Amino acid sequence: MANKTTGSKAATSASNVLKSSSTGKASKAAAGSALTQKGNARETTSKKVATQASNVLRDGRTSPESKSAAGSALSQAKRKK
Repeated sequence: MANKTTGSKAATSASNVLKSSSTGKASKAAAGSALTQKGNARETTSKKVATQASNVLRDGRTSPESKSAAGSALSQAKRKK
């Protein structure tokens, strides 16, 4: 797995998701994971958060900011072998 970090745009989206009072738990979990990985290539997304991030991306009601954070978190999850 290539060492990836969260980019500035995704980190800003993740921060906004965490500040929002109307955001769901799954979106906040994905956003928290994405922010943790900002500038830290050694951190990876846990299996539980990766599943939540995947659900966020599939949900049609999710905001673009939530999807950005979820996509960043999911891209940094460990892959199945």
